Amino acid sequence: MSDIKKSGTPKDAHYARLRRTFRDEKAGGPPAHRPRPKVMPGDGPSEGLVHLYGLHTVRAALANPARKVRSMLVTRNAAERLELGPVDDLPFPTRIVEPREIDKITGSDAVHQGVLIEAEPLKPKRLDALSDTNLVLVLDQVTDPHNVGAILRSAVAFGAGALITTNRHSPTESGVLAKSASGALEHIDHIEVRNLAEALETLHGAGFQTIGLDSDGPAELEKTFSAQRLALVLGAEGKGLRQKTRETVSALARLDMPGAIRSLNVSNAAAVALYAAGRFLNE
Repeated sequence: MSDIKKSGTPKDAHYARLRRTFRDEKAGGPPAHRPRPKVMPGDGPSEGLVHLYGLHTVRAALANPARKVRSMLVTRNAAERLELGPVDDLPFPTRIVEPREIDKITGSDAVHQGVLIEAEPLKPKRLDALSDTNLVLVLDQVTDPHNVGAILRSAVAFGAGALITTNRHSPTESGVLAKSASGALEHIDHIEVRNLAEALETLHGAGFQTIGLDSDGPAELEKTFSAQRLALVLGAEGKGLRQKTRETVSALARLDMPGAIRSLNVSNAAAVALYAAGRFLNE
């Protein structure tokens, strides 16, 4: 991206400061804080690549041998916090920049923490590549990247071996998703399937009990577990599980909510369900 050229002369800037001072004095003094103008997101990444930002996200990406980084923008402070060493020694082009240069790409609302990389997205795996795990998460058309990122973070924290999504009606890898995942994207297998019902049947054949979370489920989740391999299935906000998914899972179960609110955001529900499943499997 080209640098924005400043117009005007030092004399113009001087008179502009005088005008601001005059306005501040008429208003009773300068404002306690001058908010910086909001910067909208700029152009997206090059075709076939993704922008990832944030210290945890980038640190995990750099440590992942499967992640192919093409370039980096980083502030001096972020470079020190990431312990990058001499940036000229990195195996990809890197530029030391001011935070506002990254703002021009991510927008000023994004918490990029002074670092952004352009990288190749990780390739989703097939279901037959599922590792020897006893706990997986299945998402039935959960499309909000913030929610999926938060779910990824919980899945890694509680030791799930994979996140299974459909290749349609699911968010693609992005800076927002990766930032919400806080590095978890690099630590868990992402499996994409074309037909979720068929995938659930395949999980049944592999010894998994598939449990669909439903606020009106007939039994409490903790009382539903009955196998040593568990697949927790969560539906989209509002819509919940699709009918075919409800008919295919081994069981429907609810999180028992003693309070006035009877349901949770899907990412929070995933965290609670993972905790409960982990306790059962480790008993």
